[in-house]
Amino acid sequence: MSAPPQLSLVIPAFNEVATIQRTLRAIRDYLAPRGTTYELIVAADGADGTREAAAALARELPVRVMGAPERRGKGRGVREGVLAATGEIVGFLDADYKVTIEEIEKVLPWLDRDYDIVIGSRAAAGADIRVRQPWYRRIGSKGFALVMRPLIGLHGIGDTQCGFKFFRAEVARDLFSRQRIDGYMFDVEILSLAVRAGYRIKEVGVAWQDDGDTRLKLVSGNWKNFKDLFRIRFGGRRAPAVAVPRV
Repeated sequence: MSAPPQLSLVIPAFNEVATIQRTLRAIRDYLAPRGTTYELIVAADGADGTREAAAALARELPVRVMGAPERRGKGRGVREGVLAATGEIVGFLDADYKVTIEEIEKVLPWLDRDYDIVIGSRAAAGADIRVRQPWYRRIGSKGFALVMRPLIGLHGIGDTQCGFKFFRAEVARDLFSRQRIDGYMFDVEILSLAVRAGYRIKEVGVAWQDDGDTRLKLVSGNWKNFKDLFRIRFGGRRAPAVAVPRV
């Protein structure tokens, strides 16, 4: 039996046929020269050919593909990908490559310091916002945080939504086996579960750039997000709050 890869990367994608091969090859071009063993799991919903484009690289990359023609939600795709992962460290990053794989160099040292989860952040020290979101998205994000933090209790985390998060494998399996939100609020749910479980979380600033393409509908999408926040808050029996470690 071969040894498990050092790193499992889940790449959620919805109608990303124009970007998926470029993203996967960029990850390969960074990790392979460094001798890192890895697997790529593309969780791709949509009917534009993203799954087929990713699967076409199977001869040159260690890539697996899952998903469905209908849109089932980013949270579901990441959950299924994480639970299929075999690596010692499991993480996810978005197919649109707003945060590039190079930023993993800021993540790995903290996992070596016995942190259980390391999350990329646009709010922590060292963050570099190279292309900002439109003003109305920034205002919406601030409004979201004003509701989310007191409702869920994630006061110690500056950026819950950056799509660049890494976990020790056993921690990932524990959290995602209990995660239920299929939409965008799965990040909040995972962090809430982690805080309640007492896992050590480190937030690190990363380079991030907006690509001008959002799949979130301003009215119906945000209404669903707020409903999911209430599901996270009241959907199950709450354990005592645990402070997020800060260093």
